[in-house]
Amino acid sequence: MEENLNIEDFDTTDDDLYEHYRFVAGAGQVPLRVDKFLMNFVENATRNKIQQAAKDGSVFVNDIAVKSNHKVKPNDVVRVLFSHPPYENLLTPEDIPLDIVYEDDTLLVVNKPAGMVVHPGHGNYSGTLINALIYHFDNLPNNSSNRPGLVHRIDKDTSGLLVVAKTEEAMTHLSKQFFNKTSEREYVAIVWGNISEEEGTIEGNIGRHPKNRLQNTVFEGEEEEKGKPAITHYKVIERLGYATLVSCTLETGRTHQIRVHMKHIGHTLFNDERYGGDKILKGTTFTKYRQFVENCFKILPRQALHARTLGFEHPITGKKMHFETPIPDDIQHCVERWRNYAKNQLAGD
Repeated sequence: MEENLNIEDFDTTDDDLYEHYRFVAGAGQVPLRVDKFLMNFVENATRNKIQQAAKDGSVFVNDIAVKSNHKVKPNDVVRVLFSHPPYENLLTPEDIPLDIVYEDDTLLVVNKPAGMVVHPGHGNYSGTLINALIYHFDNLPNNSSNRPGLVHRIDKDTSGLLVVAKTEEAMTHLSKQFFNKTSEREYVAIVWGNISEEEGTIEGNIGRHPKNRLQNTVFEGEEEEKGKPAITHYKVIERLGYATLVSCTLETGRTHQIRVHMKHIGHTLFNDERYGGDKILKGTTFTKYRQFVENCFKILPRQALHARTLGFEHPITGKKMHFETPIPDDIQHCVERWRNYAKNQLAGD
């Protein structure tokens, strides 16, 4: 017999990467295969799902990746990261207001606020955009991942525009546009540092970080096949001293693409906790400067990224559609703070 499990904690990520469970085996744990061990305690997770996670290198015992036949022993710390959460298909309609920028019988464009998760999973099984969509709209078509209406997505703490399909025809047509890179997506971001060029293009294959499974990274040279091709174009909108306001246009749509690419060229997004932007990466060591940056973090408690414009061809009429939404107040206020700081700096010089 095994002793009761000590469930020490349950951590969740804030995007579509993984759901993270962490368990500590009891002192009386008899040796047991890790896949069977996890099946006993991860609700709704099948053995195949757990075994696939092990094949992906996402099952850990005492921080070492193990195979599914590894035996769990007393006091072992067992972690599993799932690429698709076990609850993702349990959708509950919720009466959540939507900021609808445009709507017709075929599609709608919504302006997602920062903090709203796009689809259920990873501890966020309510309050998501999909929970709201299935409340307000009946019979939305599923995408290839069985997510109603979703043509594309943006991260939880990224604000901005998303197109949602209301018919199967629209889903097919719009999805092809995103796949064929004929849609238009422009983001606004505050990044650390003064970018030397006025504009540029970042090309670098993006894939899962080998040491930090919650991050993506750029793979180059002999390792580039570990990632998928990604292209980001950027232009400087305004220089803010130790930070820069930039416009980023996507040719591809990899997970965290702008966040990864900007970090790759040495300009991590401001207050991007996942990629280290929540620390002072540029500037002085003065106490007043540190206080200024900390105040900016409070004003903008998320990564400084907003999906400002969205363009695509209407799936029925063929008309070119273009939408733009203002930069939200939290980013705008942060820009104003940096602008004033930069001006005072110049005046001091």
